[in-house]
Amino acid sequence: MRHEPRLLGFRLRLNPINERRYWNFRNNRRGYWSLHIFVLVFVLSLFAEFIANERPLLVSYDGQLYFPVLVGYPETEFGGFFPTDTDYHDPFVRELIEENGWILWPPIPYSYNTIVRDLGTPAPSPPTWQNLLGTDDQARDVLARVIYGFRISVLFGLTLTVLSSIVGIAAGALQGYFGGWVDLGFQRFMEIWSGLPTLYLLIILASIVTPNFWWLLGLMLLFSWMGLVDVVRAEFLRARNLDFVRAARALGVGNATIMFRHILPNAMVASLTFMPFILNGSITTLTSLDFLGFGLPPGSPSLGELLAQGKNNLQAPWLGISGFMVLAIMLSLLIFIFEAVRDAFDPRKTFAALAVDAAPHARGHA
Repeated sequence: MRHEPRLLGFRLRLNPINERRYWNFRNNRRGYWSLHIFVLVFVLSLFAEFIANERPLLVSYDGQLYFPVLVGYPETEFGGFFPTDTDYHDPFVRELIEENGWILWPPIPYSYNTIVRDLGTPAPSPPTWQNLLGTDDQARDVLARVIYGFRISVLFGLTLTVLSSIVGIAAGALQGYFGGWVDLGFQRFMEIWSGLPTLYLLIILASIVTPNFWWLLGLMLLFSWMGLVDVVRAEFLRARNLDFVRAARALGVGNATIMFRHILPNAMVASLTFMPFILNGSITTLTSLDFLGFGLPPGSPSLGELLAQGKNNLQAPWLGISGFMVLAIMLSLLIFIFEAVRDAFDPRKTFAALAVDAAPHARGHA
């Protein structure tokens, strides 16, 4: 007996076609469990401030509760002398608080930019129970930087993939559907645009303007949208003269409706096949720029910067190994997930399975 469709614990109400897509996705066990693992890790990274932070989660002092993880408090609030933000790792401040209350720390009491002061060996120090992945050459906790760096990398990759897919699918749809001079003009423009040395331009512009998350995102969007244009264009060129499209035109259906309601679903399998490469390419490009020193601002949590530290500190192999393992596992999970999504949207599997499900009912009525 088939169970009701559920994804990540949530019940799904689907029509027969989407329910069949769900079961196609579910039957790909590797992609199905990769989605659960990736979503779990990603959701945890979204709350990185509550997992790795130099500020306590909760402080009780003189019978009052404070939430340093959310609000900054001056040292004078806890009996100190300075009206600046409290340094909760200062032994004097901790003693003041613990005399009249208690402190609840996050699992990792360091943020991505916290300098660990009480190291037993010079930085970079090897893994210990205090720093599970050791520290980098600036005495910052590697595990905390990995958590924050994973979050930035995934958010950057997902945002760039969504925006690139929207632009690329729209451009490919216009070229393939209208053809003629529209297609010819777009093709000539793309030939020129794709010939530009993307990485060199990114490096040159990054050396002129101080880059940040949104600046890098916009700059990479200028080039990453071309990845889906060719496959979408080919699907629209093939489908625009099919009988169902001609029938829709004869009935007076508008071009936009025909393009995005009738033809685009046929192009989704090809699009979904290329999306994981855009996503993984976005993450690796950001990592490469950070590795070369032209990515996020100095001090930002970055997997590429961690790999660069591993290259510069061969005597500290935990730096390179940590960065490599996070990237390898993250990119592998994303590939497995998109493989399952591609199978789920494959019309051959979907409609063949629907025909098999409908056969017993047809025989019963006969």
